[in-house]
Amino acid sequence: MCIRDSIKRDSVGSQPGTTGSGASRTPIEHLDGIITPSRLHFERHHSGIPEIDPGQHRLIIHGLVERPLSFSLESLARYQQTSNIQFLECSGNSGAMISPKPLQRKASDLHGLVSCSEWGGIPLKVLLDEAGVKSEGKWIVASGSDAAMMSRSVPIEKILDDAIIATHQNGEPLRPSNGYPMRLFLPGWEGNACVKWLRTIKVTSGPSMTKDETSKYSDLRDDGIAELFTFPMGVKSVITSPSLGLDFAGAGIYQVKGIAWSGSGRIKTVELSADGGNTWAEALLDQHVLPKSLTRFRSAWKWDGGPATIMSRAIDEKGNVQPSRESWFVGRAKNTFYHFNAIQTWGINAAGEVSNVYL
Repeated sequence: MCIRDSIKRDSVGSQPGTTGSGASRTPIEHLDGIITPSRLHFERHHSGIPEIDPGQHRLIIHGLVERPLSFSLESLARYQQTSNIQFLECSGNSGAMISPKPLQRKASDLHGLVSCSEWGGIPLKVLLDEAGVKSEGKWIVASGSDAAMMSRSVPIEKILDDAIIATHQNGEPLRPSNGYPMRLFLPGWEGNACVKWLRTIKVTSGPSMTKDETSKYSDLRDDGIAELFTFPMGVKSVITSPSLGLDFAGAGIYQVKGIAWSGSGRIKTVELSADGGNTWAEALLDQHVLPKSLTRFRSAWKWDGGPATIMSRAIDEKGNVQPSRESWFVGRAKNTFYHFNAIQTWGINAAGEVSNVYL
């Protein structure tokens, strides 16, 4: 079998006692560059993938607007189009890293709920301008066509900034598993808010406090307060090679590589350490350093054959620095796991075997 054909999404499955409610992960340790092939894009479903007739599907914009509007897929194609290469990350990505003891899992199993695509569609601002948002319209609530009726509230400022109704991914129509015929896409914000199989956008005066943004997707603090609507994904990096399962064959020069991203904009710097964070050196970034996109970093490293611990630390253009695992937990409640963006460490023993370690 060709190696290319053996690369598949990892950990495909449903939650116990459910059908179609679960996730599958992008095999990040086997990929290069910044574009994730559509067939390898991570998936997260709350109640399966709906069967939708694209000819009958409509996007309804209503609520606090002057003119409620209905759009078919065909009518949307007549509007202004845009496309950008940007990441999408589940807010539960890397949540396994809160485990008291480091779990021995592949990079994809730990961090594979992130992908990067060229997303194409219509700026939502254009459609709202046509509908005419009333002065009291400060939020929207987007709802999907899945059986779970996924619904999320989004402030109007984000909608008028860079939100799109995505109809294409990597040059082809969205695949059913990623929201065909259309989805909301919010660059840099948590994946759950990018509602798939989009059917309605209701303009409201405030957040709607739906089940999907109150019972879940909130950040619990150690003082008992739950922080809601923490949308932007923090600056983050992951070393994908070496990683668990990609061991060293002996002392020598190896390429250390990985991916970095930030919901606040471009990656400015990625630093690498091979001594547990005592010293750091700057990695080389690939040519394409785009806002709210995956950025590929690389560095040559001469392994002397002895035990080592390697880690990466990303810094974005706004000055945000990827936190240590210890500092990430400060102020957070026990077992909270959403929006984990702390530094992760790979340990290498004298045999060249790689494992997930905590420092």
